[in-house]
Amino acid sequence: MKAGIVGLPNVGKSTLFNCLSNAKAQSANFPFCTIEPNIGVVNVPDARLEKLESLVDPERVLPATVEIVDIAGLVKGASKGEGLGNQFLGNIRETDAILHVLRCFDNDNIVHVDGSVDPIRDKETIDMELQLKDLETVDKKLDKVKRAAKTGNKEAQKEEAVLLKLKEGLEAGTSVRAIDISEDDRNEFVKPLQFITDKPVMYVCNVDEDAAATGNDYVEKVKAAVAQENAEVIVLAVGTEADITELETYEERQMFLEDLGLEEPGSAKLIRGAYKLLNLETYFTAGVKEVRAWTIPVGATAPQAAGVIHTDFEKGFIRAEVISYNDFVQFGSEAKVKEAGKMRVEGKEYIVKDGDIMHFRFNV
Repeated sequence: MKAGIVGLPNVGKSTLFNCLSNAKAQSANFPFCTIEPNIGVVNVPDARLEKLESLVDPERVLPATVEIVDIAGLVKGASKGEGLGNQFLGNIRETDAILHVLRCFDNDNIVHVDGSVDPIRDKETIDMELQLKDLETVDKKLDKVKRAAKTGNKEAQKEEAVLLKLKEGLEAGTSVRAIDISEDDRNEFVKPLQFITDKPVMYVCNVDEDAAATGNDYVEKVKAAVAQENAEVIVLAVGTEADITELETYEERQMFLEDLGLEEPGSAKLIRGAYKLLNLETYFTAGVKEVRAWTIPVGATAPQAAGVIHTDFEKGFIRAEVISYNDFVQFGSEAKVKEAGKMRVEGKEYIVKDGDIMHFRFNV
């Protein structure tokens, strides 16, 4: 599961990506590695992991991770192949969520590709290019479905009606995620087509240092413009975050953040937001060898969660011993949780909750 950073040229995408890539940027243990020049695996900041480390004192600690992709800047006409259009659209299609960076700062030294700062116009430029690409997908599918619908095929007629609704919405400038379609129809007819504008989106308002804590007028305009999209808006002073990454010690970085009125780097909020946007959550394993955060989709069953560790765990799943995070913290150790009768034994139907501490019994 990966989230793609998109935006027009010169809005701060690569600076943001580089902030995330700097190992000393966020906290004492925040490693990062590059798979390709534009893909990074970034650790998800989680205070619960630090608390478990202090209680268990393990040999090592492994956090959850999320993949972030830095996608080349898009320009008008990308849907027709302008700029790096085809490559851009191919890259974004392969991601599972979109982090849309909008320039919300004035700076005469940084040229805007369209000559002036207007985040709403910038958003609409990218939305339109992505919608045009999705419209191509709809039209191709409609050609096939219409032929089947004419023969009286009821399923094809149902699909045709959904596709026509999508076509109408996209032509009116509405992204697929915002078109009113029933959940059943969306699962059956929309999701298999992997529309770009159906991906969940977070808007990253790149502001200057003075607006890092409170935002500015540009940010308020963005919030108003995306109010109907059910999308999160995050405020980030990307240039300032880059300055913070240059500081040598954790203490220096914390002092800088306090001066700005921030409790933590904005990029930490962004990473957690991307994790949530991808519909992911965390469970933990906690022992003296290792305390580790494991990533699962929201709604995963106990066997599916076990399968993240090893496929044999899922195949031979017998049961899961589960402790809630709050109980572990309250009683301070697995032994004391057991004494208090707070450890539960769960079977194959159990839906894992975010923060569960789990131990699996299996037989292969």
